[in-house]
Amino acid sequence: MSTATVVGGGPNGLAAAVALARAGVQVTVLEADTEVGGGTRTVEDIVPGLLHDRCAAVHPMAVGSPFLAELGLDRYGLSWRTPEIDCVHPLADGRAGVLHRSVEHTAAGLGRDGRRWKLLFGRPSERYDALAEDILQPLLHMPWHPLTLARFGAPTLLPASALARFFRTEEARALFGGVAAHAFRPLHQPLTSAIGMGILTAGHRHGWAVAAGGSQSIPRALAALLADLGGKIETGVRITARPQLPCADVTLFDLAPAAVADILGNQLSPRIRKAYRDFRRGPGAFKVDFAVAEGVPWINPDARRAGTVHLGGPYPELAAAERDIHAGRLPQRPFVLVGQQYLADPQRSAGDIHPLWAYAHVPHGYTGDATEAIIARIEQFAPGFRDRIIGYTVRNPADIAAHNPNFTGGDIMTGAKDIRQLVFGPRITLSPYSIGIPGMFLCSAATPPGPGAHGMCGANAAEQALDYLSRIVRW
Repeated sequence: MSTATVVGGGPNGLAAAVALARAGVQVTVLEADTEVGGGTRTVEDIVPGLLHDRCAAVHPMAVGSPFLAELGLDRYGLSWRTPEIDCVHPLADGRAGVLHRSVEHTAAGLGRDGRRWKLLFGRPSERYDALAEDILQPLLHMPWHPLTLARFGAPTLLPASALARFFRTEEARALFGGVAAHAFRPLHQPLTSAIGMGILTAGHRHGWAVAAGGSQSIPRALAALLADLGGKIETGVRITARPQLPCADVTLFDLAPAAVADILGNQLSPRIRKAYRDFRRGPGAFKVDFAVAEGVPWINPDARRAGTVHLGGPYPELAAAERDIHAGRLPQRPFVLVGQQYLADPQRSAGDIHPLWAYAHVPHGYTGDATEAIIARIEQFAPGFRDRIIGYTVRNPADIAAHNPNFTGGDIMTGAKDIRQLVFGPRITLSPYSIGIPGMFLCSAATPPGPGAHGMCGANAAEQALDYLSRIVRW
């Protein structure tokens, strides 16, 4: 029987392990922390019984993941919940861009931009399940559905600022811009429409779902399936050098590229070692979890029913804030993302005290305190919010990186999603999962298709590992 070691037990490491185990490979996952999960963990930090997602929280890409969908993870306790409204982007005067799962319903609320929203997202959303087979792969590949991919892909090449001008209303521009800003990039740069287009199209097909019981339910289900397939997980095992690696036919790393370079050192080619150590990091996140009595008193009534609320103001203000963080400055009004997962999954609350998930975009490695800026930003759109806070916990970029070393400097995207790294991953190659050593592969979110709990980075890397195993067996 072939053997595999997976270093790192985040969603991609577990996905890779499951993919290999399903093919009959004996797999061992080595996780440095005391539990698996990486960025998909859930904790009770403030009030007993109040469940807070530590990092990843809303999963439009995971609920529609071709790999996760085929695993039957409902048998292991994973179920998805969707809010009444997916996302709201409020404006200061009480208006808002409102995102529903339905393209038609969303368009109906966007007035004269409704037709344009349908033109941009209607057909791709209908074809999303086929489209996902291509967009959840490396960008440079032979497409399975070339016409569908071409129709979807043409607008994604544009800067988000250019595509935002396609819309004529403040509500539509802000709604699109807030989702595009998930890329953590200045919105005037090429390809900054890509991540926003992917999230919006996936959400219109499957909704902005949350995992019942918290995001930790995703790795728990994967770990349970892996155990049934005969795989093993060892926690509290930190790999820092190659001699610590068990002997295995293939080894996969669910780690940041620099960590792989540190482990393998001179065994990597000089070119690949340099590329991994020069891997560019993106801006950081500053996260605050709140316990809030009776929920948030949003001015906009739709925001009270939305699983996600984007606080970025009108599009020009949002774009300026993203430029500032890339220049190393914290904006006076940063872009703040707020999660109200309990609206879809009430078991996360403790009576009338509800968990509120929030983070601001901040410069990479930001060492200041953005707590007050986040509270003030919420208060701007929900006067009286401050008075409802029962307690809160803060995780600055250093705390985020200490909890998950893949998130250096608070970079929860595991690397800047600029043009080169979005297209190629950590190095310029048509094989982004290969690290240049036979039998060794990179499977973290630093590789395509990038961040999220969809597991596709791990599944894609495992496919290459299985191809390698088939070749050495034939030889």
